[in-house]
Amino acid sequence: MEATADSLPWAAQCAGAALFAAALCVTALGVVLVFLRRWPWCSCHVCRAYLTGSWARDFTNLGDWYAHLLRESPTGTIHVHVLGCTVTANPANVEYMLRTNFDNFPKGKAFAALLGDLLGGGIFNVDGHAWRHQRKMASLELGSVAVRSYAFGIVAQEVESRLVPVLAAAADAGAVVDLQDVFRRFAFDTICKISFGLDPGCLEREMPVSRLADAFDVATRLCAMRGAAASPLVWRAKRLLNVGSERELREAIALVDELAAAVIRERRKLGVAGSHDLLSRFMASAGAGDGDDKYLRDIVVSFLLAGRDTVSSALTTLFMLLSKNPGVAAAMRAEAGDGESAAPLTYEHLKGLHYTHAVLYENMRLFPPVQFDSKFCAGPDVLPDGTYVAGGTRVTYHPYAMGRMPRIWGADHGAFRPDRWLTGAGASFVPESLYRYPVFQAGLRVCLGKELAVTEMKVVAVAVVRAFDVEVVGDSGATACAPKFVSGLTASISGGLPVRVRRRVVR
Repeated sequence: MEATADSLPWAAQCAGAALFAAALCVTALGVVLVFLRRWPWCSCHVCRAYLTGSWARDFTNLGDWYAHLLRESPTGTIHVHVLGCTVTANPANVEYMLRTNFDNFPKGKAFAALLGDLLGGGIFNVDGHAWRHQRKMASLELGSVAVRSYAFGIVAQEVESRLVPVLAAAADAGAVVDLQDVFRRFAFDTICKISFGLDPGCLEREMPVSRLADAFDVATRLCAMRGAAASPLVWRAKRLLNVGSERELREAIALVDELAAAVIRERRKLGVAGSHDLLSRFMASAGAGDGDDKYLRDIVVSFLLAGRDTVSSALTTLFMLLSKNPGVAAAMRAEAGDGESAAPLTYEHLKGLHYTHAVLYENMRLFPPVQFDSKFCAGPDVLPDGTYVAGGTRVTYHPYAMGRMPRIWGADHGAFRPDRWLTGAGASFVPESLYRYPVFQAGLRVCLGKELAVTEMKVVAVAVVRAFDVEVVGDSGATACAPKFVSGLTASISGGLPVRVRRRVVR
């Protein structure tokens, strides 16, 4: 016969109640200790401004406020106690984290928790053996001449058959078009073709809606909101209760999972033998986990994150800047050839466009697609600038702020000046140290798709400036020094970038 609470001895009931009360007290104490560890009531001016949002009175974006604080700091490093975070724009610290003492600055479990629901065990969210294995695989594939040639052909075809016709139609209609949306569609189509061998057709003339692209946008935005919370308890509690932004995130990720599974099924149906797309090559490689759908799902999501949002972000800010600097666009045309002197867009031709290369790098110095990146200090450490970092602390290096540091770029750090990169013989492009310019990360985690991304942006930039004049209209992006960005894992301009496109008269 099953015992009930009423049938238990009075002493046993009291003991049970006491144990339950003790458990509640321990849980409450744990919550209090977590809050105390995060210093949520820190009264320093930085934490007070962060918690109250008062920084927004003087700065357009959170990144601009961080850049201000880091410029004012003698070491180029600050602490945001309420986030348990150390933020730096000091190149020596960046090199120490990404190369010298790499093993003590992993992504960490806290970062994996923030993005784990979306990125899973993908290369951007793991450490140790899993990261090394995926990186080795990606390095072999992305370094392949066959893959680079395949990718270049796809990008060139997408520009000629879709991007240019869409812009030409807008020019002929005298319509204002959101260039950010156009570039996101373009980048989504190209990354799906390059990575999966599939064409979502987002940049067709009728601009069809992609459920995968929309769900991915929502998921990345809400994951970024987790990282901005003063305490992880907030989003963890919402996830446990399945309410608010966490419910929306769960629904978006469910759709991402569903459509990623469809991509994998379609790729298997078409076959992987002899295919050059990256997913097929991963599936065909020995030990790549052809039968492990979870592994392949994480690969799909990682490719989307790496290849779509970063490229579209950089192209959007590039044409925002070119709209305000028509002389730079004219110099790009002069270098690439215009009218009858226009050379075909071949891979070799693009490699010789040093000024265009400098324009791209100068754009990303001011507006890096990924504005900051975080690691977690595994054990207590001291950064080269003398900053002590406790074990478990999040350490963030800030490329957006680093591009605005006079100690790195001089007094004209806020100016858009591509020729600062042309310091080689015959005004050839000379790259800066990646620790001073960590737009593509640096050290052991340097971006493997860097060359592909730059080549894609070059193809687009040259094709568009040859054929069109692009003018930003309205208030969005009108202030080139400080467009307003929305929260997300990559930078995107709030309200998009409305432009008017005009055909150029080519002589």
